[in-house]
Amino acid sequence: MIQRTLLVLVFAVLCGCGGPGDSANVPEAQPAGATSADIGNHIVHFSAQSTDQLPPAVAREYNIVRSKNRAMLNVSVISKSGNVPVSAEVSVNTVNLTGQLKTITMREIREGREDLDEIVAIYYIGDTTVANREVLVFDIRVKPDGEETVSELRFKRQFYSD
Repeated sequence: MIQRTLLVLVFAVLCGCGGPGDSANVPEAQPAGATSADIGNHIVHFSAQSTDQLPPAVAREYNIVRSKNRAMLNVSVISKSGNVPVSAEVSVNTVNLTGQLKTITMREIREGREDLDEIVAIYYIGDTTVANREVLVFDIRVKPDGEETVSELRFKRQFYSD
C-alpha cells in the first residue's frame, strides 16, 4: 500500500513538471506583420531584425555590429512597372512603447555590377539598440525618385535578446 501511495505521489509530481504553468511568463506567438506596402507606382518592402542574425561576412561588408541588443531596419523600393529597384528619400522615426525615441540613420546600399553599369538592388539600412522584449514602432517616410508624394508607413516589431 505504501509503495502504491508513493508511486501515485511521484507520478503527480512528475506531471506537475511537464511545462510552464498558467502563471508562467511565456510570450505569445504573434502573426507576422506586413512586410510590404503598395504606395501607388511602387512597392515598399521593409523588415526589422536583430543584427546577430546577420551572417558575419555580411555584417563586416556593411559595417554592422552583430548583437542581440541591436536591431536593423531594411527598406527597399521597387517600381511596379519593370519590377526594378528605385532610389528614394527614406527617413525613419522610431519609438518604443514608453515613448523613448530611438535614433536610426538610414544609409543607401547599392548592389550590382559596376562594369556593366547595372544596379541589381537598392536598399536602405539603419540600426539602433534594443532591450530584451522591447517593442519598436517604426514610422517610415518614403519619397521615390521622380515622385512628388511622400508616403508614410508604420509597423512594429518586438525584439528578444535572451
